[in-house]
Amino acid sequence: MPDLMKGKRGLVMGVANDRSIAWGIARALADEGAALAFSHQGESFGKRVEPLAASVGSDFLVDVDVTDDASLDRCFDRLRGEWGTLDFVVHAIAYSDKTELTGRFINTTRENFKNSLAISCYSLIDVARRAQPLMPNGGTILTLTYQGSNRVTPFYNVMGVAKAALESTVRYLASDLGPEGIRVNAISPGPMKTLAGAAIAGGRKTFRHTEMNAPLRANATLECIGGTAVYLASDFGACTTGEIITVDGGYHVLGMPRFENI
Repeated sequence: MPDLMKGKRGLVMGVANDRSIAWGIARALADEGAALAFSHQGESFGKRVEPLAASVGSDFLVDVDVTDDASLDRCFDRLRGEWGTLDFVVHAIAYSDKTELTGRFINTTRENFKNSLAISCYSLIDVARRAQPLMPNGGTILTLTYQGSNRVTPFYNVMGVAKAALESTVRYLASDLGPEGIRVNAISPGPMKTLAGAAIAGGRKTFRHTEMNAPLRANATLECIGGTAVYLASDFGACTTGEIITVDGGYHVLGMPRFENI
């Protein structure tokens, strides 16, 4: 089914390099005909994103700091000026001080708690509020979460709380924006070998553990996550909103590891 996204235009936020989940989503959307704009934070990330954007036919890059209202306003003003309307937004933004992901959760500092929630969760609300006027005919807002939101996961700590808040935000935004035809969903991949995943201690061990125990004996791939995003952003996802869709080889259904791996 080629060209599922033909004629649709959207903003992808959070591409760091060619192993980013956001990049896997962007590539899948572009392959189905979508026109893409990319946000990045700072010149360094901009240099990484520029050749990736060019590879899918895009030269629409904008520097955005999601903690800065003026920066977000400039981004969506430019989208309005150049495109007029928007069909989808991919929000793949999260952050926590990695030094606080190695100790005990109880030692989370107030400053890092506030910063983690602001960047990883509140930014979705900020983005959705600005995207909504550009979606007069409906649209899709996608974000990314992880199973640490509802089950204790080693070295995830305050990010688990931030992702739990993000998932609740998805549901509330879906309720708010549904009457306007705007769908809001999250994709929850299993552990991935990404730049963000590398910041979490024990990431490689977690990756191997899920691969050995997941029913499909495999972790998610960028292609599978991208395909899920295409479904949600395309017309085939027209009746899906407020969902957390898990793409993890089935690991989330397990109550404990396979017996031979205990």
